Amino acid sequence: MTRCLRLPTLAFVSEERRRHPRASIELQVEYDRLNSFFADYTRNICQGGTFVETDEPLEVGTEAMFVLSAPGFAEPLSLRGRVVWNSLADEPPPPEVQASGVPGMGVRFIYDGDGQRQAIEDAVGRLMKDNLGELLFIKLMGRAAPR
Repeated sequence: MTRCLRLPTLAFVSEERRRHPRASIELQVEYDRLNSFFADYTRNICQGGTFVETDEPLEVGTEAMFVLSAPGFAEPLSLRGRVVWNSLADEPPPPEVQASGVPGMGVRFIYDGDGQRQAIEDAVGRLMKDNLGELLFIKLMGRAAPR
């Protein structure tokens, strides 16, 4: 099973839905939709994707550039991602999203190669460490945080 963090408690989510531990974190995320600019917030993030809270989620399968404004980063993180579920689609979102009633979409990051994957995973790891603290990050991830 993969560990999933919902501050302040630790919960477990099935391997089918989650491959990476995720942390509750709120970051502003910006993206375009049909030539319209949107600014929403993440509710949680992991090294493989994020949940974006929005009343108007993109359709499942949509690819877009998501720009995360993160404290402590000189520049925003630009991440290409694909919407893998949304709260309005026929296929239900993960149970914890259904239970919360928060509308939004699940986005899986897309990488151009192993180098980009490692760079983004390191950046997201730093975000998680900064938000959780070193000790909780190590417990969640089972390893030291990237610098």
